[in-house]
Amino acid sequence: MKFLTDIKLLALDVDGVLTDGIIYYSPAGDAMKGFSARDGMGISLVRAAGLKTALITGRRSPMVEQRAKDLHIDYVIQDAERKLPAMEELCNTIGLTMAEVAYMGDDLNDVELISHCGFGAAPLDACEEARRAAAFVSAYNGGHGALREFVEYILKNQDLWNVVLDQYLKGTSVLPQ
Repeated sequence: MKFLTDIKLLALDVDGVLTDGIIYYSPAGDAMKGFSARDGMGISLVRAAGLKTALITGRRSPMVEQRAKDLHIDYVIQDAERKLPAMEELCNTIGLTMAEVAYMGDDLNDVELISHCGFGAAPLDACEEARRAAAFVSAYNGGHGALREFVEYILKNQDLWNVVLDQYLKGTSVLPQ
């Protein structure tokens, strides 16, 4: 798949992709989210392959900021009312085209971006409209390996999987999860 070799940026929704979409609240009103270490390793593998990473979410959350920091995410866009214009602005700023972006999202506010990026994807449990717009639908639910499968698919089709795997297994790449 020649077009996958053009992908230079992996962009992701957060709730429903990096998480299972459930937000827990403590009695004090503190919000909590759970992030998959396997999906985190997927982000680290993409970074080891030289791709840039971005999170784009309609919400604002200190948990997202912390997870992005832990995984060394290159760009974080929060409070995005419309994700496509926000991603187009990021691409203009960093000198990429939308054709160079792979994006995974799970809900109605992701459909426009899924449809207009170079390679759009959705988790198995995404809404019907997101799955229909996606070129790739994971066999896994959001927050439960969908991102990792998407990453492996991209890297294998870019002929980078064995290079990244070899780096990791030889210990020449430090990959936070």
